[in-house]
Amino acid sequence: MFQLDDSFLEAVGLQNLPADQKQAFLQHIYEELELRVGTQLSDGLSDAQLTEFESFMNGEEGIIRTWLDEYLPGYQSSDEFATFKASVPADAQELAVLSEFASLKWLEVNRPNYKQVVAAELEKLKTEIVGNRDAILGQ
Repeated sequence: MFQLDDSFLEAVGLQNLPADQKQAFLQHIYEELELRVGTQLSDGLSDAQLTEFESFMNGEEGIIRTWLDEYLPGYQSSDEFATFKASVPADAQELAVLSEFASLKWLEVNRPNYKQVVAAELEKLKTEIVGNRDAILGQ
């Protein structure tokens, strides 16, 4: 969907950020984006929906497996799951993979516009970064 990397820094004019600050800045942007998207997506969800989604984030295996079995029976043998699994680091723990996959599928069911929300919030962040580029670079 998007990547926060050197290409992102170039797009916002921060390719000259000192090397020792790049990763910390990208991590900060990721966390800010996650907060903003989470705030947007949680608006209007019921307490039960929020609790269910939090269970995925907290790696509650029983809830994750039950949800996957109910909403995506046979997911283990699906091409979609195989593709997803291939996209994560080989050393990722099974529960982490299931949690991430279930979270994405949950969003598709409960917040089908989540990709648009992420894109919109990312664009807002880019605009803010560009507007504050000189201050960020200390100029």
